[in-house]
Amino acid sequence: MAEPSSSTVDRAADRRTPRRRISAGKIAVYVVLILALIPVIFPIYYAFVGSVMPGGDLASSPPRIFPSGFHWSNVTGVFDSIPLGRQYLNSVVQAGIITIAQLITSIFAAYAFALMPMWGRRYVFGAFMATLMVPAESIIIPNYLHIGDWHLLSSSFGVVIGLVLPFLANMFGTFLLRQAFLQFPTELRDAATMDGCGHLRFLWRILVPLARPSIAAAGVYIFLTAWNQYFWPLLVTRSASQQTLQIGITQLRNAEVGDLGLVVAGAALSVIPTLLIVIFGQRYIVRGLTAGAVR
Repeated sequence: MAEPSSSTVDRAADRRTPRRRISAGKIAVYVVLILALIPVIFPIYYAFVGSVMPGGDLASSPPRIFPSGFHWSNVTGVFDSIPLGRQYLNSVVQAGIITIAQLITSIFAAYAFALMPMWGRRYVFGAFMATLMVPAESIIIPNYLHIGDWHLLSSSFGVVIGLVLPFLANMFGTFLLRQAFLQFPTELRDAATMDGCGHLRFLWRILVPLARPSIAAAGVYIFLTAWNQYFWPLLVTRSASQQTLQIGITQLRNAEVGDLGLVVAGAALSVIPTLLIVIFGQRYIVRGLTAGAVR
């Protein structure tokens, strides 16, 4: 019996395996997404490219999209103009302390609002949520007066305390983690209680590991918010060695008038930590923010 030729076998395989066709609607969706991505990516691209452009390229009209040459003097000029390393350290310390403190206070508060029975729990939670409607600008002056009355601004260590003290707790993290804790069945808490597990042990050994995506999302949001603070550090700090990175970038503009390359290089250096956090933590952000969306 004659064996079928290879061309016959290939045609039979093509009939059995349907070809995946991309519809016109899906192509249109990809085109729209790419067009929407351009205004998001372009500022980041231009910040890094502009940091190595000569001043003439930045000041040209229309501005150049691609550099005519790489001038690393902009980057080195940032280190010569401001104490960038010290200001980087100040920003990391400030944002790190605020992030850790807010996560701890948010975890405890969210556990109390979600799983601990108490009278009027919903009303107390509503009162706490109402604090989100208070503008931050309205409490800056009272906070500054309290920090000054406690004489915290007379030393470098006191300035660090003054930078983080008003931000050790925040309601947004509590709200986000409470919604995540509500997703867990009450039977889990009841079973832990029957096994002799107390509140603290159940919280840290069972609930916190299960809610890691939501905790990571809250941590990323808190860190980015603390990293980008400007007005409060501007009021509290007294010297360049005490200032955070956001204030140092504005000092570049004041110190080197007309040197756009120096300012753009400083902005590019300041965005690196937040960019890395968003890139590596985006899956936790999405999972954490959508954890309480469906019950």
